[in-house]
Amino acid sequence: MDGTPSAIRYPWSEPPAEGEAIEVAPGVLWLRLPLPMKLDHVNIFALDDGDGWTIVDTGFCSKSSKAIWQKCLDGPLGGRPVNRVVVTHHHPDHVGLAGWFQSEHGAELMTTRTAWLMARMKVFEVEEHHTEETLAFWRGAGMDPAVYQGRVSERPFNFADVVAPMPLGFTRVKQGDVVHFGGRDWDVRIGHGHAPEHATFWSRDDNLVLGGDQLLPSISPNLGVYATEPDADPVGEWLDSCEGFIPFADGEQLVLPGHKLPYTGLPTRLNQLITNHHSALTRLLKHLETPQSAGSCFMPLFKREISGGEYGLALVESIGHLNHLYHLGRVNRWRGENDEWLFQVKEVAGD
Repeated sequence: MDGTPSAIRYPWSEPPAEGEAIEVAPGVLWLRLPLPMKLDHVNIFALDDGDGWTIVDTGFCSKSSKAIWQKCLDGPLGGRPVNRVVVTHHHPDHVGLAGWFQSEHGAELMTTRTAWLMARMKVFEVEEHHTEETLAFWRGAGMDPAVYQGRVSERPFNFADVVAPMPLGFTRVKQGDVVHFGGRDWDVRIGHGHAPEHATFWSRDDNLVLGGDQLLPSISPNLGVYATEPDADPVGEWLDSCEGFIPFADGEQLVLPGHKLPYTGLPTRLNQLITNHHSALTRLLKHLETPQSAGSCFMPLFKREISGGEYGLALVESIGHLNHLYHLGRVNRWRGENDEWLFQVKEVAGD
């Protein structure tokens, strides 16, 4: 593939209506399920296997999602069974109903080992109160005191709230595999940053790419750091993944993403994703001429004020960018008077 730059184009200007589907390629249907958040949907792709369907990602586990799925099964899927569920990564909007399809429909689950382990672990990890490790992590990030106090009194979000129990057993995919479904052979290419071991699938038989959240148009997925791995560098992993995909990208490929609209122009999009994060890091370094916590870096990173439901995602992504600069050796880091981590460019702070 020559990776020739080309404009990003959207062959469809509107998504399918609830319970309906759009055929985006022979034997490939695009469905969409709603999500109760700012990013208010997840894309689902159903691929015709002859005797049934392979579906890619699932949406949340909820009564309304199951009802919409039943409409899809009875309608555009023609009453034929879902024989296989491919999960691109472990986030709830993608894995939520995988266990339901396994237990209630007898479907095979295909995903990466890390995605399966993360999802199954988190389903069992039900908490009624935030752990002290999480609270300390937020304080260290410089979380706004009012937001912090509100969080302390709230019940934590649990995977089990929106992810069905996952029975034992799955089919593993890994980097370099070739798998067959939907009448096509697919090269498995793994990305990191948004989620560990995120699977993407590149058709050998036509120009389709199943991109999940690794290859989104118009928005960048969250690259967050959490109390589970406070020194993680998802931004570095993300940039490495984008660079690694470029040799395989072609301007004519139709990318079927986890959110937003299918598109062509993948080489251009990959370069945009890389450039956008490098630009954010450049703005952040300028901001760090004076010591800053993660909670005081929203404006240079996102170029707007952040509040409400977006605050938590912005905070963990801010930590991700600061951690990346720290791992590159571009900034110093120390604990401030309120025990928050402060960051400052080395040229100013000294050693």
